[in-house]
Amino acid sequence: MRKLKIYIPGIKFPSISVTGNYCFLNCAHCGRHYLEGMMKVTKRNIFEKCLEMEKEGYIGCLLSGGMDHRLKVPLDRYKEEIKKIKERTNLKLNVHVGFIDESDLEWLKYVDVVSLDFVGDDEVIKRVYKINKTVKDYLMILDILTSNGIAVAPHITIGLDFGKIHWEFKAIDMLIKYPIKVLVLDVLIPTPGTEMESVPKVPVEKALEVVKYAREKFNGELSIGCMRPFGKWREEFDRGAILLGVDRITNPPRKVIEWAKTIRDVEVYYECCVM
Repeated sequence: MRKLKIYIPGIKFPSISVTGNYCFLNCAHCGRHYLEGMMKVTKRNIFEKCLEMEKEGYIGCLLSGGMDHRLKVPLDRYKEEIKKIKERTNLKLNVHVGFIDESDLEWLKYVDVVSLDFVGDDEVIKRVYKINKTVKDYLMILDILTSNGIAVAPHITIGLDFGKIHWEFKAIDMLIKYPIKVLVLDVLIPTPGTEMESVPKVPVEKALEVVKYAREKFNGELSIGCMRPFGKWREEFDRGAILLGVDRITNPPRKVIEWAKTIRDVEVYYECCVM
C-alpha cells in the first residue's frame, strides 16, 4: 500500500468564516452549526490576521463561511485581499465556494485548492439543502474549475440523505471522469439542533462499503475528511478505511495512528487533507 498521510489541521491550519455565523441557507444536516466554531474575519482585518498567523507559524487556512442569496460563499468580495495574502505571505489557501461561475476565475486563480461539497442526486439536493439546484449545476462547477486548471477536491458526505446511503455510488462514478487528484469522503454527523439530530449514525460497515467502492474506482488519492462521528464509531471506521487503502485521513484517534504505524508507512501533516 502507498504511504498513509495523516492530517491534523487544527493546530496550524484554522478554518475561517468570512460571514460570521450567518448563512442564507438552513440545511438539514448543518443548520449553521459548523460556522460557530470557525475563526471570524472581515474585509478590514483578514489580511492582518493572515500576517499574524504566518508570524505565529501557521501553514495556511481554510477560507469558508455561509452562503449568501446567490448561493455563493462571498469570497469574490475578498478578491483583492486574497490576492494580497498570496503575494505577501507563504500561506496556503483552501476555499469553500458554493455555486461559482466564470466571473469567479478572477480570484480563484490565486488559491491553492477548492473544496467542493458534491451531491449526486437532485432529490437529495432538495431535501437537504432546500435549494433549486440540480446535479448538473454541481457538474458545471467542476467543468469551470477543471477546464481552467484550478485544483478541486470534491467532498462526498456519506449518509447525507438523512442517514440513507444510495446516491454516493453514482456520485463517485460521475467524479472519476474528471481530472481530480484528491477525492474526500466525509460521513454524516447527526448534529444537535439540526433536522438530522435524531438520525441514527450510519453503520460503520455501510460507510465502509462506500469507501471500498471509491477505492476500487478512483485512481487518485482517496481521503477521509474531518467530518465524521467521534468516539468508538470513528475508531472502528478509521481502522477499516486504512485497511481498505485510503491515502489520507484527517484527525484519526491517537490509538489508530499508533496502530497504523505498524501496518503502513505513515507521515503526519498539519494542514487540510486536500493540500
